[in-house]
Amino acid sequence: MPFTVHLLALAVFAQGSSEFMLSGLVSDIAHDLGVSLPAAGALTSAFAVGMIIGAPLMAILSLRWPRRRALLAFLVTFLLVHVLGAVTTSFAMLLATRFVAALANAGFLAVAVATASALAAPNAKGRATSVLLGGVTVACIAGVPAGAWLGQLWGWRSAFWAVALVSVPAVLAILRSVPDDRDPRSSSAATGVRAELRSLRNPRLLVTLLLGALVNGATFCAYTYLAPLITNVTGLAAAWVPGVLALFGLGSFLGVTVGGRFADARPLPLLVTGGPALLIGWVAFALTASVPAATAALVLAQGTLAFAVGSTLISQVLYVAAEAPTLAGGFATAAFNVGGALGPWLGGLSLTAGLGYRAPLWVSALLVAAALTLAGTAQALSGAAQAFRRRPTAPARAVAEPSARPTDRLTD
Repeated sequence: MPFTVHLLALAVFAQGSSEFMLSGLVSDIAHDLGVSLPAAGALTSAFAVGMIIGAPLMAILSLRWPRRRALLAFLVTFLLVHVLGAVTTSFAMLLATRFVAALANAGFLAVAVATASALAAPNAKGRATSVLLGGVTVACIAGVPAGAWLGQLWGWRSAFWAVALVSVPAVLAILRSVPDDRDPRSSSAATGVRAELRSLRNPRLLVTLLLGALVNGATFCAYTYLAPLITNVTGLAAAWVPGVLALFGLGSFLGVTVGGRFADARPLPLLVTGGPALLIGWVAFALTASVPAATAALVLAQGTLAFAVGSTLISQVLYVAAEAPTLAGGFATAAFNVGGALGPWLGGLSLTAGLGYRAPLWVSALLVAAALTLAGTAQALSGAAQAFRRRPTAPARAVAEPSARPTDRLTD
């Protein structure tokens, strides 16, 4: 794997830390800026909305530039808005910086996925994708806890400064390592956009994106509400929560590593076995959440399965839409974040309905079940369509044969 791909993963690590670190900072932000806790929680929603909207739009915009210029533009914008967020005293300004940061993050990730895919061998798109997503998983393991720790030591602004500082070496690395393609990636930007959009008219691509959204929705539904589950159902003290979350982060790292090894050569066996195993795991977790040992084991297992299946689905988007690598990366990013917004929202609805702290786990199971149903239906329809196209036609001479019955000719 080219070293440049690992350097891109460093930027993804900084961006992943920024996306998730607010979970440990919202209380301090609310107190410092004089807003309510729900209002401070809107910072997370603004980032999610920016990622969903920005992924396809920024991918289209980036088609006008060489990849290195696009990566630098998005990453420098991301860095600068974090500096602005670290110094502002206005909540409205902070909210705006989160939205702009998400737009830049989405654009960077879309181009980074396409760049990593182009730099890697033709049959190594899945491995390249897993390296990039490894930056997100390392952010879950180390970046988010580090942000919370910095917030406790020096206030929430220090976490924003830290994200900006980590982004600096990534900027320098892109300047030195990403090839400088001085020619536009298409003779005409408008023509390039139309060409990529035409290549996206693939039903299999739409199915793969929906599967990614559903699987990721299940993952973040459970992850978002792990803390109250651990303290109220499992019965562990709050001090154990960071350790259990770290277990999930470790599982996610193992998952993208496994996905990277199998997503290129054997994606179908991984998805066929991993998808049902993921469903069984969420059901087992919901049933045994009161047992600490089972909770620890299943948090690790589900983190591994969720990211192995999820990263494989993202890599399959790149294979299905090989002629539209940038827009495919953008839509894959959008699908990932649609799931990241949809899952926690559905989990929150189940809690509001009074269904108990296990309810998000059942919602996760239902989302994976929906994904498996969609995959099975799409496979059945594809098989039926192929069988119809392969149906043999009767030779023309059969029409003239006296022995051919009228009904046979009509059937033929």
